[in-house]
Amino acid sequence: MSALADRPHIMDAEHFEEAARILACLEEGVRWELIDGKARSKPLPDGDHGRIIQWLTRICLQHRPELWLYSQGLKAQTYREGRAHPDGSLAPSGSFGGQGEWADPDPVLMAVEVTSHDSGTEQCYRVEKPRAYAETGIPLYLLIDRKSCQLSVYSEPDGERYELVRTVSYGKSLHLPDPVGITLDTEPLKDWVH
Repeated sequence: MSALADRPHIMDAEHFEEAARILACLEEGVRWELIDGKARSKPLPDGDHGRIIQWLTRICLQHRPELWLYSQGLKAQTYREGRAHPDGSLAPSGSFGGQGEWADPDPVLMAVEVTSHDSGTEQCYRVEKPRAYAETGIPLYLLIDRKSCQLSVYSEPDGERYELVRTVSYGKSLHLPDPVGITLDTEPLKDWVH
């Protein structure tokens, strides 16, 4: 009996990548992630979600034209055994050339997640994702929460978690500390909370 049959809720990266390729062919409109050894589906973004990413991309290009906000799968967590699909990965332009679906996260300055409207949002975006990105060593994690109408920037990863979290309501300014160094005017987000 295989290791997967013995522990069906736990999966290693190799088996996950194989399963994710098969499932992507069978089930359109879903991306797959592997966080804490557990595979989970992530719905594709809706229009407001896409508009938020567009807003953030424009701000980043205006202030840091050498960077790009990628939609790139990353090898995440300790020893790169997890697989995460952040809604955005801010990294120097050209960082992921020649890499496959799951790229090395070393050039990523900030991971971005925009909440969806599914039931697992709280656990996924406020517990599992920050821990995975901190373990990976990504300097910043930006959470744009459409349900609470807040943004949170997590910073100073210590290899297990982020030491600092700053949260503001939509409409207030939020400074993204170094290595990003951009201040966001979040007023436009009020139009895309649906």
